[in-house]
Amino acid sequence: MFAHRLVRLSTRNVTIPSRLVRGGHGAPQFNEPGGYLFGRKPGEKLEKEGWETIWGVGFGTAFVMIALGLYYKPDTRIRTWAREEAERQMREEGDHPDYKRTDYRA
Repeated sequence: MFAHRLVRLSTRNVTIPSRLVRGGHGAPQFNEPGGYLFGRKPGEKLEKEGWETIWGVGFGTAFVMIALGLYYKPDTRIRTWAREEAERQMREEGDHPDYKRTDYRA
């Protein structure tokens, strides 16, 4: 009897997929809004924590340093290098690379 039941139980899942087994659970799909923004009631005073000032100053300083670094970085474009090289070669040959201002725009 035990062997017959064991065989029947083991082959039932293979032959008849009567239900699908999924990893989800019966949680609600939508949470009703009922709380306060950032967990604070309206009119409640915000008390800063100790790390918030340090965090703000650190990020502000980093932003300013990166902005200044990007503003003053050297020009490493290939067109700039080629122009400087062409002007240097023209000066060596005796030409003067003077660019006169024109009134028209191309």
